[in-house]
Amino acid sequence: MADTAQAPLPAEGRADVVRKETAELLKLSWPVVLARLGIMVMGLSDAIVVGRYSAVELGYHALGWAPTSVIVTMVVGLLTGVQVMTARRIGEGRRDLAGAVLRRGLSYGFWIGLVSMAVTVVAGPPFLHAIGLEKDLADGASRVMIIFAFSLPGYAFSVAASFWLEGLGRPGPAAVMMWLANAVNLALLLLLVPGNFGLPALGAVGGGWATTGARTFLALAVIGYILAMKDARALGVFDKPERDRAAEREQRRIGYGAGASNFFEVAAFASMNIFAGWMGGLAVAAWAVVLNVAALVFMVPLGLATGTAVLVGRAYGARDSAGVVRGGLIGFAVTAAFGLVISLAIWPAAGLITKAYTSDPVVIAMATTALVLSCLFFLVDALQVVIAQALRARGDVWPPTFTHLVSYVVVMMPLAWWLSIPMGLGLNGIVWAVIAASVISAALLSGRFWMLARRGI
Repeated sequence: MADTAQAPLPAEGRADVVRKETAELLKLSWPVVLARLGIMVMGLSDAIVVGRYSAVELGYHALGWAPTSVIVTMVVGLLTGVQVMTARRIGEGRRDLAGAVLRRGLSYGFWIGLVSMAVTVVAGPPFLHAIGLEKDLADGASRVMIIFAFSLPGYAFSVAASFWLEGLGRPGPAAVMMWLANAVNLALLLLLVPGNFGLPALGAVGGGWATTGARTFLALAVIGYILAMKDARALGVFDKPERDRAAEREQRRIGYGAGASNFFEVAAFASMNIFAGWMGGLAVAAWAVVLNVAALVFMVPLGLATGTAVLVGRAYGARDSAGVVRGGLIGFAVTAAFGLVISLAIWPAAGLITKAYTSDPVVIAMATTALVLSCLFFLVDALQVVIAQALRARGDVWPPTFTHLVSYVVVMMPLAWWLSIPMGLGLNGIVWAVIAASVISAALLSGRFWMLARRGI
C-alpha cells in the first residue's frame, strides 16, 4: 500500500491538527491511566495492608511477588499485539477483522496463563531457596508466590480483553472493571490478612488470595462486557475468522518483542529485590516501598504509551508517515511534562509517602532517602516506555527489545550490585543504577525513533 503522507500543512493547519490529536491522546490515555493505576493500587493495597500487619510479612509479600511480577509483565508484553493489531485494523478501515484479533489474543492468553502458572508453581520455590536468602525468608515468600501463581490465567485473559478494547479506542469499560476488581481485592485483603469474622490471620498469603480473587473477577467482567457490546457482531467477535497466517505472525511478532523487552526490564528490577535481600529483611521492605511508588508512577506513562500507540498504529495502518511522527511526538511531549511534574511533587513528600507503608523507623529512613533519589529517573523512565511502544506500533519490534537488554540487564544489574554491596551505598546504589539504565534506554530509543522518522514508512 502506498504511503499516503500529504504535503506539509500551513502552520495554522498544523497547530489545529496537533491540538486535535493531543486531545485525542488524552481522551484515549486517561481511562488507560486509570486502569494502569488500578493495577498498581491493587499492589499498593496489598503492600499497605500486609505492611501494617507485619513488616516481616511485607518482606515475604515483596519477595513472593517479585518472580510473578516478571511473568505478569511478560504476559502484558506477549499480548501487546492485540492492542497494536486492533488499532491497525481500525486505521485500515477493516473493523470486521477486529474480532479475529481478539480471538487470537484470548487463545494466546489461555496458553500463556496456564504455562506461566505451572512454571511458577514448579520452579518458583526452588529458585527462591537457591539465591542465598535466609531460609525463613525463602519459605515465607514461596508460600505467597504459589498463591500468586493461581491468579495468572485470569490475569492473561483480562489483559487480552482489555487490550482489545483499548485498541478499539474504548478504554473506559476496562478501567471501570479494574476499579471494581480493586474493590473486590480490598474487601478480601481486610478479611484475610488480619483475619476477621472468625477467620485465621493469613498475612501475606491472604494478600495473595485477595489478588487471585480480584484478577479472576476482572477477567470474567471484561469478557462479559465485550460479549454484550451492541456492535460485537459487526466487529467479528462471534465470527470464526478465516486463517490469516500473516496477521497471526505479525500479532505474535509484536508480542514476542514486547514480551522479551518486558522480561528483560522487569527481571532486572526483580533482581534488585535479591540484592536488597542480601542486605537483610528490612532492606527488602524498604526497597518494596520505593519500588511500589516507582511502579505506581510508571502506570501513568504506560497509559500514555497505549494512547500514543493507538495514534501511531492507526496512522501506520493508513500508511500516513506524517501522522506516525506527529502521534509519537505528541505522546513524548505529554509524557515528559508528566515526568517533570511528578518528580517535583514526590521529592518533598517522600517521607510522608514512606510512612504510609510502614511504621518501622529503620525502613522509613532507608526508603525515604532512596525515594528522593528516585525522582531523578521518573522522567527518563517514563519517556523510554512511551517511545518503545510507539516504535512497536509502527512495526519496529526488535530494536526496543535490544535496547532494554543492554540498558537494564547488561548495565543496570551489575552496576546495582557493585554500587550497593561492594561500594557500600546500599539502596541508594540500586537507585543510581536505575537512573543510569533509564537515561541510556531513553537516549537510544529516541535516536531510533528519529532515524525512522527521517525514512518514512
